[in-house]
Amino acid sequence: MYSVELMVAEHDNILKLIQVVENACCKIIDGEEPVTEDFEKMIYFARNYADKHHHGKEEQVLFAEMTNNLGKIGTNLIQHGMLVEHDLGRLHISDLEDSIKLYRENPVTLHKLGMIGGASGYAVLLKRHIGKENEVIYPYAEKSLSKEILESVDERVRVFEEEATEQGVQEHCLGILKELTGKYGVE
Repeated sequence: MYSVELMVAEHDNILKLIQVVENACCKIIDGEEPVTEDFEKMIYFARNYADKHHHGKEEQVLFAEMTNNLGKIGTNLIQHGMLVEHDLGRLHISDLEDSIKLYRENPVTLHKLGMIGGASGYAVLLKRHIGKENEVIYPYAEKSLSKEILESVDERVRVFEEEATEQGVQEHCLGILKELTGKYGVE
């Protein structure tokens, strides 16, 4: 299924960001000063690629179909599982952003801790979340939704992806990812 293959490939990119986040946090723990500009790039990628671009397709297309067509199980998996985790990820990113602002105003250890907390919280959550989607949610959708619905999901995801390509979303975000993975030793 095109849409699932695409979303799994996007997960691979998001997992690379997670490695960058973890490596950047470890540098702080090892005594280096945080490079706030790099953390801001991580936030940009998280918000624009992982959230708006990737979660946009999930929430607006695939998850909507699962909620509408798979009864109580579909609703529980999506509304009480995946969407809650999407919101928690947004909270971690917001916490990271707030800590960066505080650190710039007053560069003390407490604000470094806030940066590490927001960033590492996001990283831990996303690793588990991606595992659930790849191993449980996507296979369940492919097995349980009708052929017609799956074809409709694929078509709407294609349109979503084409519109994002025209706006340069993937190119810009993946350029940021390439820069950060190079700087933080992620392959």
